[in-house]
Amino acid sequence: MKLTMFKSKLHQMRVTEANLMYEGSITIDENLLDAAGILPYEKVQVVNITNGSRLETYTIPGERGSRVCCMNGAAARLTQVDDRIIVIAYAEMTPEEARKHKPVVVIVDKENRPKSVINDPEPDKKYDLTSGLLDS
Repeated sequence: MKLTMFKSKLHQMRVTEANLMYEGSITIDENLLDAAGILPYEKVQVVNITNGSRLETYTIPGERGSRVCCMNGAAARLTQVDDRIIVIAYAEMTPEEARKHKPVVVIVDKENRPKSVINDPEPDKKYDLTSGLLDS
């Protein structure tokens, strides 16, 4: 048996762009994806704190250090620029894996800079949006 578990999230992201004419997905600064352990093209749930909408899509890596969060395609109709969102990734695990799993929560500020990383799998590391993951 496999369980679907909360793997990680980017909490309080600010939508910086909306591109209705794109095929679909959410573009996120690759440094933010790294900080949350979310891979490019990974399926995610997007929860809009501002208006309550929810949708599923996949991630596209944005330029490192750009702090971009762009809703693409049909999702651009559900989320406006400056809306606050939560981007959540899930993982399939055995019950044994699930009992040991610690999700990663990256809380960002109003400029999409990480303020804190909760349950950081690498607590000795710091995240820098200009250059990516750095040793502290």
